Amino acid sequence: MSDKKKVAILVSGGGSNMVALVESMQGDHPARPCLVLSNDAEAGGLKKAAAAGIATAAVDHRPFKGDRAAFEAELVKPILESGADIVCLAGFMRVLTAGFVGHFQGRMLNIHPSLLPKYKGLHTHARALEAGDSEHGCTVHEVTPALDDGPILGQARVPVLAGDTAETLAARILVQEHRLYPEVLRRFAGGDRSPVYLQG
Repeated sequence: MSDKKKVAILVSGGGSNMVALVESMQGDHPARPCLVLSNDAEAGGLKKAAAAGIATAAVDHRPFKGDRAAFEAELVKPILESGADIVCLAGFMRVLTAGFVGHFQGRMLNIHPSLLPKYKGLHTHARALEAGDSEHGCTVHEVTPALDDGPILGQARVPVLAGDTAETLAARILVQEHRLYPEVLRRFAGGDRSPVYLQG
């Protein structure tokens, strides 16, 4: 175990990408999960992680009333205590400050539901449909202080079909997220930062 990289995964909801990552970290994989952390103690992802025997923690952002620095000072503690080598954001819905990102610069990953640099932020599927795009997808990137920025480590593309809604597009892209994120993490944990490109 000692030669395996330790991975902390941050979630805000059901944690389907977290589950895909955890399930991939077996056998000859160069990493293992060491912590699943949420800003919501009721997050479904925490229950799934606990059921899989992974340590969990929650730091509720609400008592901090918008004081991001104070919230992040608490959020960072369980990550540091876990000894994580890599931090994966998997549907973590809080914007992180440069101070927090700086702790893990070069070893924090995020998955975003668009083909970055297109559609940073929210409502990516609706925006792709409104723009009349012929393809859409998801991106795994290194986290930097700028929102949804940082070196791209992988992308998966899906065609936009006639009659697609934001919901149908989101569902097809989620399937690709569950392929892409584990593939990128395996390579990243092994020291390979060359981008992965998948076609859905």
